[in-house]
Amino acid sequence: MTDLKWLNPPENVTQDGDVLRVTTGDKTDFWRGTFYSIYRDNGHFLHQRVEGDFTAEVSVGGDYRVLYDQAGLMIRLSESHWIKAGIEHTDGKNYFSVVVTNNMSDWSLVEVPGATTDIRIRLTRHAEAIRVQYYNPLEETFVPVRLAYFPPTVAVDVGMMCCSPQRSGFEATFKGFRVGEAISRDLHG
Repeated sequence: MTDLKWLNPPENVTQDGDVLRVTTGDKTDFWRGTFYSIYRDNGHFLHQRVEGDFTAEVSVGGDYRVLYDQAGLMIRLSESHWIKAGIEHTDGKNYFSVVVTNNMSDWSLVEVPGATTDIRIRLTRHAEAIRVQYYNPLEETFVPVRLAYFPPTVAVDVGMMCCSPQRSGFEATFKGFRVGEAISRDLHG
């Protein structure tokens, strides 16, 4: 993790091997406009620059207690073009959440069977498409959640993201972050 850079570094970060613990700042988020009329680009994002197609994975956990507490992966081209995916606390539950932002943000949620902490997340870039998946330990397979458009470019930033739009002090844990070759383009087994 020594080659990674922060966008909006948090005040409190600890690392033990491949485990990273982050405590969020006050009212941090990544969001652009839609429904809430809020524009925020102050969430915490630890990333690296990656060229071409790739697959990024990380396991995320956290002390999800307050509305919109979130932790996961992010792919970012600019303030107005990014995707974040991970666990988000909404309506008293933890969901797998995906926000795709191409100038304006959209948001989708899916219930995750079983435990909703220490969930493995996978983002894969195939040219202009980003495939979003999470690992379901009950079925021992990655579950597809979204296939989203993302502007084709030579390189993007990819890494770990966490936010707490309603408070400060959300504690997120990331384990086993890695970026490697893109998995197969086959969508169906």
